[in-house]
Amino acid sequence: MAELEPRVEPLVYVRDGFAVTLWTYYEAGPSSDITPADYAHALARLHAGLRQIDLSAPHFTDRVADAQRLVADQEQTPELLGANRELLSNTLTLLSTAISGRGADDQLLHGEPHPGNVLRTRKGLLFIDLETCCHGPVEFDIAHGLFRGEARTLAAEEVCEHYPGSNEDVVEQCRTLIWAMITTWRWDRNDQLPNGRYWRIEGLNQLRLALDRSGLDGSGARA
Repeated sequence: MAELEPRVEPLVYVRDGFAVTLWTYYEAGPSSDITPADYAHALARLHAGLRQIDLSAPHFTDRVADAQRLVADQEQTPELLGANRELLSNTLTLLSTAISGRGADDQLLHGEPHPGNVLRTRKGLLFIDLETCCHGPVEFDIAHGLFRGEARTLAAEEVCEHYPGSNEDVVEQCRTLIWAMITTWRWDRNDQLPNGRYWRIEGLNQLRLALDRSGLDGSGARA
């Protein structure tokens, strides 16, 4: 986690209509790909630090509930057709319940530690963009770095191998759940993500592939 700039007061500075926070500058490190071991070790260090913080934050299931409300609102997701709407709704419910039901210890998480939120510095990997902090199992964070098909892909089994005590089955469940959530957000009529329409379909495709790997058919039944 990057540190605040120590030479000024830790405040939000407002200038010309912009709210600005000032952070320590970290000299960039080598631009080589992030290895599973480096990512796992950096994330484990972040989680160890977050366990020392008493911070009010939503549970990951609260974020799932937001996605479920969006799926249920046909006015907000008018182009989401029946079969796809049912697929997303069932997957969100099934996996949220399954992950919570494992009884794993929850802790404060980054929330979205995907490779785009990781800085390569000469001091090692640092995480930024903490506005999505939430509580949940560490596997929920681990799963964000594992999306196949992106430029920087980390293999689940390799990261889990280097993250102490992580459960690869839970990581796979979390990854599938995350695909369901981000795909749901793409169908929001107000979504402004570039290439959002592409990711509507690609997200559904990736979700079906993930469900196939898990042996589920999207309805909660084993295929």
